[in-house]
Amino acid sequence: MARTEDPSGRERILSVAAELFYTRGVRAVGLAEVIQAAGCGKNMLYRHFPGKPALVAAYLTRARQEREAATTAALTGAPRDQLVALIAETADWVRRRAYHGCAFRNYLAESPFRRGDDEATALAHAYVRDSRTRIEDLVAELGGPPSLADRLWLLLDSLYSDTGPEPSVAVAWARELVADRR
Repeated sequence: MARTEDPSGRERILSVAAELFYTRGVRAVGLAEVIQAAGCGKNMLYRHFPGKPALVAAYLTRARQEREAATTAALTGAPRDQLVALIAETADWVRRRAYHGCAFRNYLAESPFRRGDDEATALAHAYVRDSRTRIEDLVAELGGPPSLADRLWLLLDSLYSDTGPEPSVAVAWARELVADRR
C-alpha cells in the first residue's frame, strides 16, 4: 500500500535542517541526522531535496527571505534614517540569544566552494553583495561619499561577525557618521 503524501514534509525537513545547519554548521550536519530529526524517511527527503546541496540552497534562500523581511520592515524614512535603522536592526539581530553568526558568512567560511561553484555559495555571495549594495545605494541617495558606505559596511560586517563594538555603540557610530549628511 502506498504511503499518503505528508503535505508538511518539505517544510518540516527544511525547518529541521535550517536549525541544525545554523547552530552547528552545514558541513557538520549529515542528511542522516536531518532525516532522523525530521522524522522522515530517505525517500521523502530526496523527493523534496535531491541532495544536500539542494537542501543547503533552500536553507540559505529561507535565511535570506527572513533577513530581508526584517531589514525591509526596519527601513523607513529618509536615507539617513534608513542607514541608521539598518545598523540598528542588525544590532538587534545579533543580540538574540539564539544568534550563531550570519548564516551566509558562516556558510562561506566553511564552504569548500568559495568561488560560487555551487548554488548555495552563489546565494551566500549574492546576499552579502546585495547587502553591501543596499548601503551604497542609500549613501548615494544621501549624497555621501563612497567612504561613508565603506565605514557603515565595516560596522555592519563587524556586528555580524561579533568582532566589532558593542551593538549599541555601533548604532551610535552610525548616527554620527550620517548626522552631517544632508
